[in-house]
Amino acid sequence: MKYFTVDLNGYKADLPILPLPSGVNIAFFNLHGNVEMTEHCGRELAKLVSDCDVLLTAESKGLQLTHVIARELGHKFYAVARKSKKLYMQDGLEVAIKSSITTGAEQKLYISRHDAELLKGKKVGIIDDVVSTGNSLVGLEELVNLAGGIIHKKGFVLAEGKAAERKDICYLGVIPLL
Repeated sequence: MKYFTVDLNGYKADLPILPLPSGVNIAFFNLHGNVEMTEHCGRELAKLVSDCDVLLTAESKGLQLTHVIARELGHKFYAVARKSKKLYMQDGLEVAIKSSITTGAEQKLYISRHDAELLKGKKVGIIDDVVSTGNSLVGLEELVNLAGGIIHKKGFVLAEGKAAERKDICYLGVIPLL
């Protein structure tokens, strides 16, 4: 297997290069189960989004990352956009998003009324592991707007491909589309 080595503000990670059904290869980044890397990335991203009042992430890879950032910033809560509507979300908000580079299918994102209230009138930091096409990010931005929040920062561990050229995001490292 081939790997791509990325530097995440002082933490080196070897990412396996994997093919997508579209024929594009990606340097696959996965925080799940990696405590050391998640803690490092969370601490580093916390420095970049320290002036946000509340954080919003999408399940699932952004969850543990956002938990670390929220802890570092002293936040008691953060908002989570789910990919399926749970029982406690019946009075929440939902948006449809175009497919991401890894899912390949249209999805919906949902937040509970509680999480919508967390965002209302607040400077929101949107957090996720990787930004590539930006389709998932558009959905998260729509949720912030629907909830009456103010999009303040958009922080990612990695910017993939052309996403690294964006001026409206912050990130720790860059990976190519191969």
